[in-house]
Amino acid sequence: MKTSVEENGNEVAGPEKADPVQAGNLHAGKHRASASPFGRTLLTGTAALLLTFSLAACGQSQSVVAPEPTRVETQTAEQAPAEAVDTTESVEAASQTVYPLTLTDATGTEVTFDAAPAKIVSLAPSETEALFALGLDEQIVGVSDNDDYPEAAKSKPKMGGFELNTEAIVAAQPDIVFVADVTDDATVESLRGLGLNVFKFNPDTLEDVIGDVTTYGEITDRQTDAKDVTDKMRADIEKVRTAAASIDEADRKTVYLEFSPGWTVGKGEFMDELIATSGAVNAANATTGWSEVDAEAIIQANPDVILYSQLSVDPQTIKDRGGWANIAAVENDQLFAIDDNLVSRPGPRLSEGLVEVFDAIYPDTLQ
Repeated sequence: MKTSVEENGNEVAGPEKADPVQAGNLHAGKHRASASPFGRTLLTGTAALLLTFSLAACGQSQSVVAPEPTRVETQTAEQAPAEAVDTTESVEAASQTVYPLTLTDATGTEVTFDAAPAKIVSLAPSETEALFALGLDEQIVGVSDNDDYPEAAKSKPKMGGFELNTEAIVAAQPDIVFVADVTDDATVESLRGLGLNVFKFNPDTLEDVIGDVTTYGEITDRQTDAKDVTDKMRADIEKVRTAAASIDEADRKTVYLEFSPGWTVGKGEFMDELIATSGAVNAANATTGWSEVDAEAIIQANPDVILYSQLSVDPQTIKDRGGWANIAAVENDQLFAIDDNLVSRPGPRLSEGLVEVFDAIYPDTLQ
């Protein structure tokens, strides 16, 4: 496997004062790489372009007058059984990756895969979940300290968390290291400087996440498995979109989300897209990205529903805020905990997070 490098500054930054998605989620925030690429650890910080190819063919035909077949010839043609067309092999061939395969990652670097990677290191929970979903358990030789799903991920060798253990990563001798936005571009280049092949994903939307799963299938020659995963994701999304479309405009709700104490999320983040896809309005939609809660603005928005992190937010602290007792969601006790990992990890379970968000906002609506 070989890589060629092109410059392209593509970095996701989170809030300056605090990282609202820590440890288990690792998909917001910004950190820095250590000065020396040869030290034991690197500080990590803040997915990929899918290539599709279409082939078309055209031809010309000519009309010719054929001689009349003899009676014997006619009988032979009529009596010969039609030859069965076996499409199995052609379908299987179409779903197999042709190597060498060259793709451009989120840093703008072209990475060439000479074969399906036999040894993989994943440095983000979302990437690890995607790899396991494609049945690549045996190929995974290292994961981040924060990878906890599926259960088998917990027993994989650990490669570090916010501080990467570069010695462990190099010792694992991976064919490829997959990283996400939690690993900033400078850290990626430091890893490449150690002779490691690195491919970064950095999705911005639900559709991007689906595309990344497809790309994983192409890289690892698991395209059929990838399609199974993305078909399920699309089915989840379509189910929610269909249900959301049936909600009358007058019944659409305003939703406030607090994913970390004192922090909310605005436009440009997955959680905002989950709320919008659910047919609701984000109470913080005047902001972009992660921001500290503007208490007065939320009071003015008067959300019908409040969603909060199951792991890190105490709903009582929301109810006790000055002036919030009169917010509709508090008055009507419409505060619901959501599974942090389902809605914060841009991986194959993100569509399940969408279903959970919709169910919390519009209970008993999904068919």
